Order: sequence, then structure tokens, then C-alpha cells
Amino acid sequence: MSASSQLSHPLRSQRLNQITHEPHSRLDNLVKSHDPFASPERFAHFVAAQYLFQRDLQNLYNDPALIELVPDLPQRCRVQHTVLDLADLKRGLPEGDERIRNRQMGLGEALAWLFVSEGSKLGAAFLLKRMPALGLSETFGARHLGEPEGGRAQGWKAFTAVLDSVELDAEQERLAEAAAIAAFERFTEHLERCFA
Repeated sequence: MSASSQLSHPLRSQRLNQITHEPHSRLDNLVKSHDPFASPERFAHFVAAQYLFQRDLQNLYNDPALIELVPDLPQRCRVQHTVLDLADLKRGLPEGDERIRNRQMGLGEALAWLFVSEGSKLGAAFLLKRMPALGLSETFGARHLGEPEGGRAQGWKAFTAVLDSVELDAEQERLAEAAAIAAFERFTEHLERCFA
């Protein structure tokens, strides 16, 4: 029985939530184990991983076909925020590879990668509350956690409305599911590397 036949939810966004529950939990536990909120230095490792992940997706955020679906997509990209945060934290930019950045992706795959990135903005609200203790804020060192224009909930609803309405065939659905899991695995890889 394939994974998708066990997932009964009619909304794609909910199915992707279900299918990524395990890698998401693993990632949360890994973040906790590295204790990125213990000091600005430790937080800088976390921001470096965020930078690498946002850099992976930079081309998707500027893709004309995707912008047709999500008009404010370029403004949603946080790579520049992470660059400024790392400068505030006196940490150089880690070197990324081109594996994801230069990959040709179909619509389902691309939206699934963006789903993981956009979804992380919801959790960022909780992380932002921990920043004052580190002397950081959404204007210094933690810009990438800041409230998106128009609000987190509204931005997420607008994105998932597009994700749920796009028509994909069975193969594209399968690729989207695999891509959402791959996105969590990729962030996990960046995190391990930046804390090593």
C-alpha cells in the first residue's frame, strides 16, 4: 500500500503535513539537542543552517512560473535576512552546494519545497520570543524570524490555498510528497553541518 493511499485528507497541504510529521519531529528534536538558544554564538550556527536552506530555494522564490501562482513569492524569500543576521552575529557565510539550487523541479516538487520553507515561518513566532534573552530581535540578528508583511497566518493561508488548488497528476503528487520529506532531510543535513 503506497503512503498516499493511507493519507485520506482531501487537502494536499494536510497530506504533506501528515507525511512530514516524522521528519519534522526528528528535526525539532535535533534543534533542541543543539540548544541554539543558549548563546548568540550557538544561535549563529542555527542561522547558518537557515541561510543554506534559504539559499537552496532562492531560485524557486524567483521563478516566473511560480510567481504567476504566488505573486508575492520574491518578497517571501528570507535569504537576504539570513545574510544580514549572520553579519550581525559576526559569522561568515557558510559555503553551500548547488545540488538543490540548480535542480530542475516540476510544479509539485517546487511547491513542496516551498511548503516546508513557508511553514517554518509559523514556528518562527515562538523562536522570536526567545531572542530578547540573547540580545537579538527582528531588526538585529534574528531578522529571518520576523513577522512577514501581512502577518504569518495570512501568508500561510494564501500559500496553502494555492498549493491545495493546483492540479497535479499522480506522479507529480508522488514527487511532491517525496520532495517535502527531502526538504526536511536537507535542512537536517545543513543543521548537522553547521553545528559540527
